Amino acid sequence: MLGQARRAREGAAGLAGNHVVIAVSDRGPFVLVAHLKSESVRVRVGDKVSALDAIGRCGNSGNSTQPHVHVQVSDSTDWARSNGVPLAFRRADGAVWLPEESEIVRA
Repeated sequence: MLGQARRAREGAAGLAGNHVVIAVSDRGPFVLVAHLKSESVRVRVGDKVSALDAIGRCGNSGNSTQPHVHVQVSDSTDWARSNGVPLAFRRADGAVWLPEESEIVRA
C-alpha cells in the first residue's frame, strides 16, 4: 500500500505490474493479463500465443495486495478511454459461461 501513489503516477503499466497484452487481431480486442510474478513472463513482443499456452505465473506485482491474476478485455490499449469487452470462459466439460460483473473466476 505504501507504493500505491507512486504506481498510480506511473499510469496503467505501474498499476498492472508485470503484465502481458495479447492482441486478438491487429485491431483488437486486447487481453490484459496483469500482476504476474516477477521474472515469470514467458512471451515477448510479437510472439503468437494460443489457448493453454503459459504466458507467466500468478504474482503480486503492480497495484496488488495479494497474489492473483487480473484479466480484462478491452477494445483499445488506450486504457483511460477503452471500453470493456465481455470475456467467456470454457469449463473442462466444454460448457461456456460469461461471468457476472466482478465475479471471481477460479481455475
